[in-house]
Amino acid sequence: MQNTTPQNPPKILIIGGGYGGLKAALGLQRKLKSPAHITLISKHDYHYQTTLLHKVAIGTLGSRKARIFYRKILDPQKVGFIKDKIIELCPQENKVKGNGGEYHYDYLVIALGFKPDSFGVKGVDKHTYKLSSLNAALKLTKNIENKFKEYTHTKNQKDLEVVVCGTGFTGIEFTAELATQLDELCLICGIDRRLPKLTCIGRAKQILPVFEQSLAKVAQNKLEKYGVNVLTGTDIKEIQDGKVIAQRDGIDVEIEGNTIIWSAGVKGSDIIEKSIIPNKKGRIPVNAQLQCEPYPNIYVVGDSALATDKDVIHAPTAQLSAQMGDYIAELLIAKVKGKEFQKPFKFYHRGTVCSIGHTDGVGVVYHKNVKGEFAAFMKNTIENKWLYSLGGFGMVFKKGQFRYRTSN
Repeated sequence: MQNTTPQNPPKILIIGGGYGGLKAALGLQRKLKSPAHITLISKHDYHYQTTLLHKVAIGTLGSRKARIFYRKILDPQKVGFIKDKIIELCPQENKVKGNGGEYHYDYLVIALGFKPDSFGVKGVDKHTYKLSSLNAALKLTKNIENKFKEYTHTKNQKDLEVVVCGTGFTGIEFTAELATQLDELCLICGIDRRLPKLTCIGRAKQILPVFEQSLAKVAQNKLEKYGVNVLTGTDIKEIQDGKVIAQRDGIDVEIEGNTIIWSAGVKGSDIIEKSIIPNKKGRIPVNAQLQCEPYPNIYVVGDSALATDKDVIHAPTAQLSAQMGDYIAELLIAKVKGKEFQKPFKFYHRGTVCSIGHTDGVGVVYHKNVKGEFAAFMKNTIENKWLYSLGGFGMVFKKGQFRYRTSN
């Protein structure tokens, strides 16, 4: 690492502008008073809440409202922004390579996010849609809209059949959002409401396995009231064109549908996976200070981090990523000032809520089970709190989620 002086301030490079990377950049922007060159690089010039992609995919959240442009919230006098796609990590040379050039650093924060994990299931890449990015969600919106609108001409029943593979948060929230909108969609397109079929498939014995069984059952009952066919304990063997091949209770089953969504799990970035940095499926093992020990000037947050300390092992979530970003900002401020920083990262789990449409949900908030409209209110509160951390009340008013206001 280079020697840093007031005449040669340290270079802090943050790659990835998701929850963790953006929070690290904003923390440094607000609190670092010492000289430093801070740069955030992202392949998009906007941030979006991945926890709301299911709304974008159904069209209940418009793309304009979903985008939060980095240049509107970053102070260019404190944090530079570069739109570029990172293609290679070169930790031995303290640099990364992008399509637009090379970027050197003294400290690197890796926050490259996630990508869907096919788990080796044949046909996933070719025949399914994923909720992995804003653009992917918009592509899915257009597909559903076109298939329903063209049904009066095609009369293809499979165009009205949607299969969701995965019963975790992403799969359940997407399924619920679509189920609650089917009445209106059928009315607009002149389709008999009894024709569309919505199936959700999961390998676990219950949906939302992070919740206790009673809460998961409440969520499943809500879905079934909307007409969703929920298949738990089902192993997906292959995805074909317009068909999911699975096995349930030792019996082979086929579920048809011309729209198949894959939300069965995620892994880390391909860029990390192909790098010389030790990793597991694109996630880098870190110590209690979120540090990559083979390269001690590299820190990792969010889905890119694989915690090895028992106190920081948690499933990757937006809440976890944001807290990691705040912590890294605090740590780097101390490093730049030349101060010792011994405090380990500690995750404070404040709760998790799964929305069942815009006005219903289930979850756990401060270790207490919540459901119904109160759960939906808490979900909106969580999303709005994130917006407040980015841009205060003005951001919440412009981009926020509210019970009695459209999301578009």
